Amino acid sequence: MTSRTATATGFVAILLWSTLALFTAMSGRVPPFQLVGMTFVIGGVFVLAIAAAQGRLHLARPTPASFLLGLYGPFGDTALYYAAVKTAPAAEANLIHYLWPLLIVLFAALLPGGGLKPRHLVGALIGLVATAMLISGSLGSGGAGIQLGHVLAALGAFVWASYSVLSRRFAGVPSESLAITMLGCAIPAFACHLAFETTLWAPSAVEWGGVFGLGLGSIGLAFICWDVGMKKGDVALLGVASYAAPVLSTVVLVIAGYAPASWLLAVSCVLIVVGALVASFGPAAKAAAPKVAGG
Repeated sequence: MTSRTATATGFVAILLWSTLALFTAMSGRVPPFQLVGMTFVIGGVFVLAIAAAQGRLHLARPTPASFLLGLYGPFGDTALYYAAVKTAPAAEANLIHYLWPLLIVLFAALLPGGGLKPRHLVGALIGLVATAMLISGSLGSGGAGIQLGHVLAALGAFVWASYSVLSRRFAGVPSESLAITMLGCAIPAFACHLAFETTLWAPSAVEWGGVFGLGLGSIGLAFICWDVGMKKGDVALLGVASYAAPVLSTVVLVIAGYAPASWLLAVSCVLIVVGALVASFGPAAKAAAPKVAGG
């Protein structure tokens, strides 16, 4: 697989995450940790089914190190995120958590052969401004100062960004192995659910739709696509493009009637495009074009 194809596969994950807010809203009364456990089971089984259909089931074998990294990333970030939105204003926690694309762009400089370009940093900062405008008019508008939830959200951003970049170190481990990791993530999720939550035994049809939408798309397929992008694609560019996720998710919510349209959404969309263009077509990218074209 070429770097360009892998990067395009990573973009698919970002598109799938645009449905995250909608399906989460549809899941309604399902408690957070129960939702995490259910969606990880659905996602893991779905990925195993895809691997079996492609004759690649034998590749679904994580190494001990990649399995632990998977537990650290998907489960750790999800647990921190849900804890953050419970202990701080949701908009503020969400904004802080969306520092992870910027952190990915910065962490990409630590990868072998991956130097951080000024265009990446500028594009990431433009995306951060767009996300800030979209999610919250002003950080700290809750009036209570720094809360535990703010810290947890920042930790979640660090966990997901570091997990994403560290995935590059396991480029030789097939992405199909994430199926087993996802099933493993469901175990601590259900343990936390039994310890802290009351089980919802009879979700409605809409709630089941949200659960399966998350499990099949936002968790299952998205994690695999993101894994491919992080291991073999342009990590810095994917980090910048990730700022499209909150914008696209808001567009989906507007279309589905879960949120009103606003001028902030339009301005944020423009800034996202500008940020991506700055990161993608800067001087370094243009300079590299002849070399690629020449073979």
